[in-house]
Amino acid sequence: MNFQIRDAITANMTDNKAQDIRGVVDDAIARGEEHLLPGLGVFFEKLWQRADDQEKMKITGELEHAFAAQ
Repeated sequence: MNFQIRDAITANMTDNKAQDIRGVVDDAIARGEEHLLPGLGVFFEKLWQRADDQEKMKITGELEHAFAAQ
């Protein structure tokens, strides 16, 4: 992932409130445009870097369920 994307997302999201961040995520997903995926990846990267081992296990468990064959 290009560091310019990380820097731009970080600068744009600094000091945003939870409701604002939720709106950004919901909008990006609703639009379904693949060029928005790197930005969501930056969100995930920030979350992962701050998570402790227990939180990482919860996240990966949720992802396991999300990607389980239906």
